[in-house]
Amino acid sequence: MVLSIRPHVMRLCTASSTFAYKNEYHLLVSQTLPDQFSRKTNIKNDVNMLEVNFQLKLLVKSGRLSEARQMFDKMPRRDEISWTNIISGYVNAMDATESLVLFSCMWVEPGLRMDPFIISLALKACRISLSVKCGVSLHGYSVKSGFVNSVFVGSALLDMYMKSSKIELGCRVFGEMPIRNVVSWTAIITGLVHAGYGKEGLVYLSEMWRSGVHLDSYTFAIALKACADSGALNYGREIHCLVLKRGFDVTSFVANSLATMYNKCGKLDYGLLLFERMSTRDVVSWTTIISNYVQMGQGEHAIEVFIRMQGSGVKPNVFTFAAVISGCASLARFEWGEQLHAHVLCLGLADYLSVANSIVTMYAKCGQLSSASFIFHGMTRRDIVSWSTIIGVYAQDGYWEEAFQYLSLMRREGPKPNEFALASVLSVCGQMAILEEGKQLHAYVLFIGLENTAMIQSALINMYSKCGSIKEAAKIFDEAEIDDIVSWTAMINGYAENGYSREAVEIFEKIPVVGLRPDSVTFIGVLTACSHAGLVDIGFHYFNLMSKEYQINPSKEHYGCMVDLLCRAGRLSDAERMIKSMPHQRNDVVWSTLLRACRVHGDVDCGKRTAEKILELDPSCAGTHITMANIYAAKGRWREVADVRKMMQSKGVIKEPGWSWIKVKDLVSAFVSGDRSHLQGEDIYSMLDILTSRTESAIQEIDLFLYDVKD
Repeated sequence: MVLSIRPHVMRLCTASSTFAYKNEYHLLVSQTLPDQFSRKTNIKNDVNMLEVNFQLKLLVKSGRLSEARQMFDKMPRRDEISWTNIISGYVNAMDATESLVLFSCMWVEPGLRMDPFIISLALKACRISLSVKCGVSLHGYSVKSGFVNSVFVGSALLDMYMKSSKIELGCRVFGEMPIRNVVSWTAIITGLVHAGYGKEGLVYLSEMWRSGVHLDSYTFAIALKACADSGALNYGREIHCLVLKRGFDVTSFVANSLATMYNKCGKLDYGLLLFERMSTRDVVSWTTIISNYVQMGQGEHAIEVFIRMQGSGVKPNVFTFAAVISGCASLARFEWGEQLHAHVLCLGLADYLSVANSIVTMYAKCGQLSSASFIFHGMTRRDIVSWSTIIGVYAQDGYWEEAFQYLSLMRREGPKPNEFALASVLSVCGQMAILEEGKQLHAYVLFIGLENTAMIQSALINMYSKCGSIKEAAKIFDEAEIDDIVSWTAMINGYAENGYSREAVEIFEKIPVVGLRPDSVTFIGVLTACSHAGLVDIGFHYFNLMSKEYQINPSKEHYGCMVDLLCRAGRLSDAERMIKSMPHQRNDVVWSTLLRACRVHGDVDCGKRTAEKILELDPSCAGTHITMANIYAAKGRWREVADVRKMMQSKGVIKEPGWSWIKVKDLVSAFVSGDRSHLQGEDIYSMLDILTSRTESAIQEIDLFLYDVKD
């Protein structure tokens, strides 16, 4: 089975490849030729080429590339082996430019013949430099010369296309290879896994096993990564058995891949057990287990492992520090993160991008936005992650002006904004209900061509829904070819929040039809829709469907939706029983939901019990006291109202004043009850006095006021 190839992709046949070769030939010889290459060399009969090439090869193998180059330049005669040795040295040193320059010189050298091995070296150089056009030229030449049938050339072509994100072409090359070895099989699997096609990579692994090619340690490692990325635990266990039979479990990177696979598949105890059984733990082993704990939300365990690592004598590297600082960020442990920041400064590792990005995130999540901004502006280099991080942290905290400023700065000084940065700012547009700015971002998304990205589509749907433009959100959803559950969930939430509960339920019912699987967040959206529409029976149907059909254990949020559903339907006793039967620790949110319902339905007894539960969790909750006093007042029980007021005074409980905000001409102004600190406070309150007046003269006063303002 191979990855499906769209029919419009060009067929790699002899004619087309030869044409590509002729058109792109200048790319191979476009460099200016040095004098020592352009002049004809004097061939001396007494030169022992075998011995000279052997000495040249020794210099290259030992890493003394500069000495090898000096020797090569002084050679009076160079044959194919000489050129191959020096080009392989530059390829191994990852110097693709010099490798291709040398290959171009060899190409025009008279009397020399190309062979499959030298072509494979040139293709490796194209892969390193991502020179796809040059690689296509070599592909055409390989087809014309017949070298394409060599396993060396085929594997190099396959690797170049896969590393250049030309997945379809890579699969086509692999399918046409007459001979495949472990290198070519591993290359196709690696390319698919790194491109996000983990399941397809496992299919190729099965074919490799059936073909009789023995798997090596690199194949096992990439197969385990595919299992980890796709959550294929059972497949990973089978590979684990093969690893044990072949004895590769002692190989450090295979053992690390095994631990990562079990951790990402939710078997943290298995991953930790494998880690504990490792005979030798290198820095990669320690970093892997720390990173896995951070990714799984187990920040405290990551810190514990980091402390053990320091005691073991293994020195952390930049990736270790980046991971453990991210763990501090997830825990919002500012004091730990600050200590680690000081430590990496002492070690001189703070300028590494991965470390600096983690530090920025850590300060931001700990509420130290000024420190995060200071670190960001002090970075010597910033990549797309750096910009997305600083934009995201300001957006998540509701600082929309700063988020927009950083986005504008990114457009001027940084790389082109990606979907992560734009989705963050679109999210804050939805939270602040600033529709005009959201539309401007939508236009920019269309301009740079990211409108078909799944993350952008869901962010646009969410933004328009939060701003009340449900028609615009539905238009984006209907016109886009959306095949991810996030966008479907965003549309369900948008309908639910805007009162279109029936439409939300209809979309939810279509999810299995299109081949998607709802997640826990999707169920929160549809349960919310059922709650707003009073669909009790349907709500319980979906609530039970979670665990029975989709094996999703209901969380506190799902129970909260069901409690809200019962409260809106007036079934307070059922809601109280559901709260008490929750398998999770009951918080004040679900009790507060029930308390508000008690006020609406005038249930004093249930309200009193509920208020007691809330005050056990939060004795100084002002809202609970106020709500309970209002319940008593609605029933005319003024003595109980007075008792609640006295209790609030004795505890020193003061109700926080409510506030609201309004945006006028790109300026957001916040108002608190009784606040007169606004610069235009006198005019504002004058207008409010006029608006609250019911006399006929109010209209005349407004006209006079507006006339004065215009003057």
